[in-house]
Amino acid sequence: MEFICANYLCTVPSSFQPLLLQRSGGRGKKAWRARISSSAATGSSASNGSVSRALKQPSKSSSALEQLDFERGVCIPFRKYSPEIVRNKVLESRGAILSLMLRGVEIVWSLGFYWSTLMYDFLVGRDEEVVPYRARQLRNLLCDLGPSFIKAGQVLANRPDIIREDYMNELCILQDDVPSFPNQIAFSIIEEELGQPLEAVFSRISSKTIAAASLGQVYRATLRATGEDVAIKVQRPEIEPIIYRDLFLFRTLASFLNGISIQKLGCNAELIVDEFGEKLLEELDYTLEARNLEDFLENFKNDPTVKIPRVYKQLSGPRVLVMEWIDGIRCTNPKAIKEAGIDVDGFLTIGVSAALRQLLEFGLFHGDPHPGNVFAMRDGRIAYVDFGNVAVLSQQNKQILTDAVVHAVNEDYAEMANDFTRLGFLTPGTDVTPIIPALEAIWQNSSGKGLSDFNFRSVTGKFNQLVYNYPIRIPERFSLVIRSLLTQEGICFTLKPDFKFLEVAYPYVAKRLLTDPNPALRERLIQVLFKDGLFQWKRLENLIILAKENVAKMSSNPALQVKNTQSLRDLKVEKKLDLTDTIKDGARLFFIDEGIRRQLLLALTEDSKLHIEELVDVYRLVEDQIDIPSVAVEVARDFPTVVRDLLLSWSESVLSDR
Repeated sequence: MEFICANYLCTVPSSFQPLLLQRSGGRGKKAWRARISSSAATGSSASNGSVSRALKQPSKSSSALEQLDFERGVCIPFRKYSPEIVRNKVLESRGAILSLMLRGVEIVWSLGFYWSTLMYDFLVGRDEEVVPYRARQLRNLLCDLGPSFIKAGQVLANRPDIIREDYMNELCILQDDVPSFPNQIAFSIIEEELGQPLEAVFSRISSKTIAAASLGQVYRATLRATGEDVAIKVQRPEIEPIIYRDLFLFRTLASFLNGISIQKLGCNAELIVDEFGEKLLEELDYTLEARNLEDFLENFKNDPTVKIPRVYKQLSGPRVLVMEWIDGIRCTNPKAIKEAGIDVDGFLTIGVSAALRQLLEFGLFHGDPHPGNVFAMRDGRIAYVDFGNVAVLSQQNKQILTDAVVHAVNEDYAEMANDFTRLGFLTPGTDVTPIIPALEAIWQNSSGKGLSDFNFRSVTGKFNQLVYNYPIRIPERFSLVIRSLLTQEGICFTLKPDFKFLEVAYPYVAKRLLTDPNPALRERLIQVLFKDGLFQWKRLENLIILAKENVAKMSSNPALQVKNTQSLRDLKVEKKLDLTDTIKDGARLFFIDEGIRRQLLLALTEDSKLHIEELVDVYRLVEDQIDIPSVAVEVARDFPTVVRDLLLSWSESVLSDR
């Protein structure tokens, strides 16, 4: 049986098919094609025979790519990037070797001269005062060296574990300010990919680029056949050989820096280059971006608050991508958004919810949501464009992130530090003891004054100092997560200067903890509701209030007034907080799990009194949200299964006693 695994066709033995059929980003048959993440390292299944062996911890002699695959929990049998593939590409002929040598001389000369200026500044004692100038000089140097260096600069702009903050801020400019290449060359590439003249396909095409990036640029055009406006993304000319040469040189240099990297980051430098190279070659193939688009469309197909552009695959190829044109308002223009009659608070709510769904629900998220890639539609929806830079989180990673949130809520900083190891920030076996007080200081200083004073930028600034002082490596996918959240928070501040991210994010997280059918989240809910063996009645009430707030804000959004597109009955619109699955699972756990049953009974009788009043308060919060007959029917349907599981649990305990 064949699967598309991590965007590449591979034949998977039948014994491994259950391992592969859990994709972290997207749902349904389409979603399985692009990336398939392993569920082997999640929950109790991690201890099951073949699954455990399949994701066995790599040995010390394993390659950097094997370590990356283990951290991510994904299966990538065939990939576009590997050190061997890059080496074979750049050493395939004498001409290629000569080109590589010339490129190496160019890079060494340029970077060597820049390095010598830094050393001179240090020797004369002016290294701190000239930082703004040197940072600007570095940005210009990367632009001169070409696309792969521009991309490297964009990556470094989100890597506080590698580069200091003032340089990071300057390199952020590379995300928006990249020189374009001539129209004549771009139009020629489009015609080559289409196999026909531009006039045969488009009745009009813009004379200026709409946007320019490190790997390509975008034009606006109109399809001759249908009159639809489209965006055409075209790749820079002759970019692939340059990138392969640069990647070879990057990795060669990294092999000499492994000792420093292991001391500073806890990993070898080759691993960082492999992460970068793998992501860069994925972005270079626009057919993969087309699949990303389809996956996002599949994920948000029942969400009327999010707009994802359609892709015209028959007009697209490895170097050209044709997409539906998004006629929206830039999110950095609050005046235009208000003039369009869009409710800013409602728009911010759907934006934060969409971001958190990508991160915690789908595991496939937009890695570059800068202001040029996120728009407000005039009907209140949020629209995303440019899906070349996306990242995937496995089911395991999503659950660990949820664990980290729970540990933060419970102020369990030791476990939060262990979460860093499980996510790949720290190498296994690293002593986390020195990190625990730093994490505690960061979180308590950032959230100690309540939600009103919490923002990701302040937390990230303190976190940057932490990773710069400890052997912490930020995996590429999580550097994208951090950048994504920071960028979206920045957009929110532009629209509403007193915006409070957690005041919007917490209601979504609360709703998900209370209503998500994933059994693993039920366990996290129990961890949140119990602290030091005591049931947190107030915390449960707060969760319900926040979850109801999220449902109310989402259901009242103007984007739900869908006209001439699709009936609201076909869309996933929640009018009430649906606690049916939670109540059903709670009843099941009460009967089957002796430990949970004992905890719940203690919760009702702790402090030598019956907590009837608290129970009544909770019921009053949810009585208008629950359809009692429907819940009763669901519980009754599940009753035979509960009885069966109860008998099995009882028989197992009897046999184990013997």
